[in-house]
Amino acid sequence: MLRLFTALPIPWDVAETLKRRQTGLPGARWRPGEALHVTLAFYGEMDERRADDLASELERAATGGPFEIALKGVGAFGDDHRSHTLWAGLEPNERLNVLAGRCRAAAERAGLRMEPRAYRPHVTLAYLKTQTNPDRIGAWITGHNLLHSPPIRVDRFGLYSSVLSDDGSHYELEREYLL
Repeated sequence: MLRLFTALPIPWDVAETLKRRQTGLPGARWRPGEALHVTLAFYGEMDERRADDLASELERAATGGPFEIALKGVGAFGDDHRSHTLWAGLEPNERLNVLAGRCRAAAERAGLRMEPRAYRPHVTLAYLKTQTNPDRIGAWITGHNLLHSPPIRVDRFGLYSSVLSDDGSHYELEREYLL
């Protein structure tokens, strides 16, 4: 079984900028630079035949030509008054939303069921342990919320596999699609 998602890679120079912000919060498991990306769609586990169908359908999503995105601000996802993920946000971008929608539509054409969740583009910076102090999380967000990257050119996206381990997820580029 393969665990798959589509994503935009983060360029090395932008990843280095983000890495400099990944400090100062006890209880944070910071994501390595090579794991930083903007998820377009998460597909979950599937067999190789379904993965091949998905990969073929994603060819149809790779249209529209290159565009630019920019990182803006930071925040946290959580539930029940507990944050579990720190992220860097993105400026609103219609082209990005359209591409994410095309990736979801490719999955549906390949026979996959997608979670009915709103698309919230972001770059996951860290996963937080349950005992992470909420005041420290708030202070970290306040200290880094002025994040604003220069434009990032998007001319491709990838289909990635994800393998879970005790050290976090390891991602492997399976196929790349030029826009």
